[in-house]
This record gives sequence, C-alpha cells and structure tokens, in this order.
Amino acid sequence: MTTRSGIGFDVHPLVEERALVLGGVTIPYARGLAGHSDGDGLIHAIIDAMLGAAALGDIGTHFAPGDARYKGVASSELLTATILLLRGKRWRVTFVDATIIAERPILRPHIGDIRRTLSAVLHLDVDCVSVKATTTDGLGFVGRGEGIGTLAIATIERIA
Repeated sequence: MTTRSGIGFDVHPLVEERALVLGGVTIPYARGLAGHSDGDGLIHAIIDAMLGAAALGDIGTHFAPGDARYKGVASSELLTATILLLRGKRWRVTFVDATIIAERPILRPHIGDIRRTLSAVLHLDVDCVSVKATTTDGLGFVGRGEGIGTLAIATIERIA
C-alpha cells in the first residue's frame, strides 16, 4: 500500500465584524479571520496538506481566492471538494495532525468540537484527527493578536 504525507500552512489576519471559524466551528470572539471564503485557516492548511501529499498543487490552484464561486463559502465545503478530488485520483486521507497558533482566544475549550467536526467532514474516526493549539508567548504578529496561523500534516493512502 502506498502512503504519502503533505504539509500545509496558512495565516490570516484578524478583523472586526467577522465570525472566527476554525475547523468548521464558530469560536466566540470579537474578531474573525479575513479571507475570501469564511477564512477558516485551519481547514485551509489541512486542504494544502492533503493536496501536497497527492502532488496536486495548493488550495489557490483549485479554489482561486478571487473566484466569485468561493466568496464567503464555508471552508468545510472546500474540504469536501478536496476529498472528492483526491478520491478521483485514487487517494484517501487517513490521518490529520494540525496546530493552531493563536495568542487569543484561548482555544483549549473548543478543541474537542473542532476534532469532532473535522472527523465528520473527513470521514475519519476522531482519534485520526489531532488538533492542538499554542501561542507565541507574545512574540510577532500572532503574539500581538493581529492574526492566527495554522500548520497541518495529512497522511493519505492509495485506494486500490
């Protein structure tokens, strides 16, 4: 059986009058992530990791940020489309590990919901979806509360 892994990274600035969505879960917070879609940087990093593992480019290749079809779309819909794209190329995701880098809000209380939501969209058991959160101890744009970064790795396997 052939397996591959890919890495994804995404950063979005925090802006006023926007919901904060991470991993398909709306997090109570005064600001949200800017973006053409719903700005869900966690899902964007996961999509990039999956596409990278399959050597299919990146999220912008498949879901161009200026394309009106994706304006305000839930990133979970883009994740579902990515799953179907990989399936068409005879790949399926088997494991995802992701880290959210944010000074605020405190994400620990939401990690379980994020894992459950992602596992449902990815069609994986929740123990095959790892999500963690960390801070930068006040350093840089994340530490100043200007934005949130995300990292992800996805493992995929060839479908027979």
